Order: sequence, then structure tokens, then C-alpha cells
Amino acid sequence: MTPFIGEILGTMILIIFGGGVVAGVVLKRSKAEASGWIVISFGWGLGVAMAIYAVGQFSGAHLNPAITIGMATIGEFPWAKVPVYLLGQMMGAFIGAVVVWLHYYPHWEATEDQGAKLAVFCTDPAIPHTPANLMSEIIGSFILVLGVLAIGANDFTEGLNPLIVGLLILAIGLSLGGTTGYAINPARDLGPRLAHFFLPIAGKGSSNWKYAWIPVVGPLVGGVAGALFYRHVFVDGNPLALLAGLVVLVMCLAASVITEKRDSSKHGSSSRTAMKHNG
Repeated sequence: MTPFIGEILGTMILIIFGGGVVAGVVLKRSKAEASGWIVISFGWGLGVAMAIYAVGQFSGAHLNPAITIGMATIGEFPWAKVPVYLLGQMMGAFIGAVVVWLHYYPHWEATEDQGAKLAVFCTDPAIPHTPANLMSEIIGSFILVLGVLAIGANDFTEGLNPLIVGLLILAIGLSLGGTTGYAINPARDLGPRLAHFFLPIAGKGSSNWKYAWIPVVGPLVGGVAGALFYRHVFVDGNPLALLAGLVVLVMCLAASVITEKRDSSKHGSSSRTAMKHNG
């Protein structure tokens, strides 16, 4: 099997498990309906582990552009292979979403909630707030890539690495996933979102393209930052890299506060204008 086919199949398996568990929890008349966030997090974690077990020997099982580009940034993966991996990941994510749609076929019509249907395919924020949502995806992806590289540096009993990575995904979901649904993977979000857009899903609504850039840009930024942080702090032992990371965090926090104040000011101004008009 070529690495390209490996990335297609691995990402497909990932989405079948991940999208499948979300569908089981949120779609009506599923036997797993309303079983909750812990079930979703376990499904994603075990899905990642299974996907890595399936294709790790063929492609290294990146299954995520944030990991591929992060590793290429620090010289752990050749840039020449990046486009092939990204294409395979996107194709696999799209195909996996189609399989989930087929598997739950009668449940789409039984479900009235358009947001629930979209959630099977892609993420959206619990509270829409662009800076905070972007920061959530950056932090989650930072932890993902940092964790994957750290896990790879340790000696485990043969065959346990995929399971440990799956537990990392579970931990991210339980600890950090409640804000945006933890895409932490551009292909995982964009591929199925495209499937939602093109598939004849009964009663579907908008694919929410206004939000779609956040689970793409956030994971890419966080993934590269996580890889650089691992290389310069964990491998090179450079304290300046740690300081740089703290500076970036403070700058992001400041940007979030400024944006929040600007939005509040706009809303306040709009409210006052409306009151004057009504008066």
C-alpha cells in the first residue's frame, strides 16, 4: 500500500468512527441517542487509535494536516510529500463522511434539528466568539502535536503507541473539546463539511461556511506552534522558545480582550441608536 492510499484509508476510518459516534448520540431514534459528550470523546479517541493501527505501517498515519505540516516545519517530514498527504487526508475525510451518512440513512429524516445534523459532519462553537474559538482550536492542536511528538520519543511496548495517541485524543476531548468540538484537524472538519454541502441529506440546513475557516486555520497554527515548541524546548532545551511562547499567548489574550471591547462598544452603540430611533 502506498502512503497516499494509507492516508486516504486511515482518515476514512477515523471519520467513520468519529462521525459515527456523533451521529449515534445526536440523531433521533438512534439507540445511542443522548448518551453524551463522554461517549463522543471515547469514540473519537478509539477511532484515532484504530486508524493508526490500520495504516501506521504504510504512511506513518498522520491523518491530519496539522501533524503533517507541523512535522515538516521541524524537518521531521519532507515538504515534497506534504501535498500528497494533505490530498489523501481530505479525500479520506470526505469518503468517511459519506459512509456515515449512508449508515445512518433513515435517521436524517427522523431528526428535525439541522444543527445536530451538521454536528455529525463538522464542528461549531458552543458560544460563537471568533477570537476565543480560534484560540481554542490553536491550543487544542498545540497540545495534540506536542503530545504526539512527546509520545513518539518514549519507548513503549510494541503496538501500544496508537492506543496512547488515542488516549491523548480522549483527554483533549474531555478537557478542551467543550468549547468548539475540538476539530484539531483541518481535514477532519473541512472534508466532512464539504460532504454535508454536497450530499442530499434529508432536511439539512446551512453548512456554516462563515465559521469553517476557524477549524482549518486554528489547527494549522497550533500544530506548527506545537511542533516548534517541542523541537526548541524539549529537544534543544532553549529557554527563549518558552519565553516566546508565553509572549504569543499574552498577545493572543490581548487581541481577544480588544476584540471583545470593540464588539461590546458596537453593540452598545447600536442599542443606543435603536433607542433614539424608537423614541
